[in-house]
Amino acid sequence: MGLVKKLLAVVVAVTVVLALPCWSRANAENEAAHHRRSGKWIEVIIAEQRLIAWENGRAVMSASVSTGVRRTPTPRGVFRIYSKRIKQRMRGADYDLPNVPYVMYFRRGGYAFHGTYWHNQFGRPMSHGCVNLPTRAAAWLYRWAPIGTPVVIR
Repeated sequence: MGLVKKLLAVVVAVTVVLALPCWSRANAENEAAHHRRSGKWIEVIIAEQRLIAWENGRAVMSASVSTGVRRTPTPRGVFRIYSKRIKQRMRGADYDLPNVPYVMYFRRGGYAFHGTYWHNQFGRPMSHGCVNLPTRAAAWLYRWAPIGTPVVIR
């Protein structure tokens, strides 16, 4: 009988641990749904290479973007802007870009919205996972979206 109780306790504990990501994702999605009706939030539709800024259920800005290519995809999910930099150097194994303008980080690991001066091919994937915007659109978004703004990428 003691062994059965211990096994049952282990099964319950494992079930709870495995279910936690679902609960946190459900909470994030509920929060994003709330912002669709009120407040500011940013939506990125990867299949359309489109960013839409929403305020109180109304689209206030839309822009063509370049998201990540297949080998370095833009993450899908619900996030928040957690840091902003007016200009920043960005470096990777195969790039070194000084003065990247209007950088807004939404996910740890270096994922951000930012202005893009090195290409003009918006509307198709071009990035290492960030969301590249035309610089004018990035400037507008930077001024409009405070830290904490919800981001939905689908």
